Amino acid sequence: MKTPINPEIVDTKLAACEIKKMEDATIRDVVRVVNMIEEESGEKFIRMEMGIPGLKPAKVGIEAEKQALEDGAASAYPMLEGIKPLKEEGSKFIKNFMNIDLSAEGIIPTVGSMQGGYAAFMAVGNCTSEKDTILFIDPGFPVQKTQLEVMNQKYESFDVFNYRGDKLKDKLEAFLAKGNIAGIIYSNPNNPAWICFNEDELKIIGELANKYNVIVMEDLAYFAMDFRSDLSQPGVGPYQPSVANYTDNYILMISSSKAFSYAGQRIGLLCISDKLFHRRYDNLKPRFGADEFGYTMIYRIIYTLSSGTSHSTQYGLAAMLKSANEGNFNFVEDVKEYGERAKIMKKLFLDNGFDLVYGNDVNLPLADGFYFTISYPGMTGPDLNKKLLYYGISAICLNETGSMKEGLRACVSQVGRDRFEDLEYRLKEFHKHNHVMA
Repeated sequence: MKTPINPEIVDTKLAACEIKKMEDATIRDVVRVVNMIEEESGEKFIRMEMGIPGLKPAKVGIEAEKQALEDGAASAYPMLEGIKPLKEEGSKFIKNFMNIDLSAEGIIPTVGSMQGGYAAFMAVGNCTSEKDTILFIDPGFPVQKTQLEVMNQKYESFDVFNYRGDKLKDKLEAFLAKGNIAGIIYSNPNNPAWICFNEDELKIIGELANKYNVIVMEDLAYFAMDFRSDLSQPGVGPYQPSVANYTDNYILMISSSKAFSYAGQRIGLLCISDKLFHRRYDNLKPRFGADEFGYTMIYRIIYTLSSGTSHSTQYGLAAMLKSANEGNFNFVEDVKEYGERAKIMKKLFLDNGFDLVYGNDVNLPLADGFYFTISYPGMTGPDLNKKLLYYGISAICLNETGSMKEGLRACVSQVGRDRFEDLEYRLKEFHKHNHVMA
């Protein structure tokens, strides 16, 4: 049977990249092998493996960054804690779109949320001697576990698939009661499942964080991108849901990559609650030479990681936040395109024999957004991932994200509407060749 991509090319490139098992392939491994297959075959893939923003960045940010460069920002080191306009607009942004009071002091620019997460893991994991482990509410962003492995820091995880709603409390408490958990991390909306914790679940997490004195790291990489509600109006509810409504033990990581399509400039905001910022931990001092949490984060960890965040880029993000705060820039409206693509792409997969792995959000239909998850009857995730390569479709295995389910994560951002017809053809060919008659 003939497939859109010559299987010999696929198998040769997998071998050249030393990918023996697709379940062991990281996101970057898949990117590399697909680049090689495209070059050899001359065929363009439907690329769903990596969450690269597919929309243009906001002009207000670009213009502000250009002006900052004209004004000489490139010649001066930025202050470690960030420029004042960005910190102030970040504080206003959190109030306007989350209804959370957080002072400008706790708004720290980082080299993307990746660096923000790394810094947070390092600080949180060293606050208390007996608490040395980070708990992941999975599925989640695979590289965060890699960061902990690089730091030689412990972590535990569980797949939340069977523990939504009230079931979350007992599952979480079983981990926290052991006394070794320093922090909890999750993304909301979720990468890769696109589930969104509701207020009841966030309250459970916050109250348990208070009870067991653990720090919650809330990854808001897809800020306000649950398109089932309009979260785009400054100072008007509904707001981006957050654990910050239920605990002071929190760190928010707000990325500019997806909501503002500013991924290439590598800037995010690490936002520490006022109380946590000034909290002192005796165990921090032997390692970092300081015991205040916020001071340690900025003047010990951020300082030694990168000595601050790109100066001109801070002005670009500050301008976008200011424009959003003043109601002149509806950043949510721009990224709704991802939800529209997801709705169409999901139907194409479902019409051709695929199933959604994470298909519901407690008692609500799953939102359409940046990611969705797929499976195919009779196939494991790794088998499906490899076979789809023969049809010019790339994704990543769900096991890479900490999921216990068989299937794949599909990202919509690189699949423009001009590729939908091609995607439909390839899926029909796949289904024709692989479906099992009942």
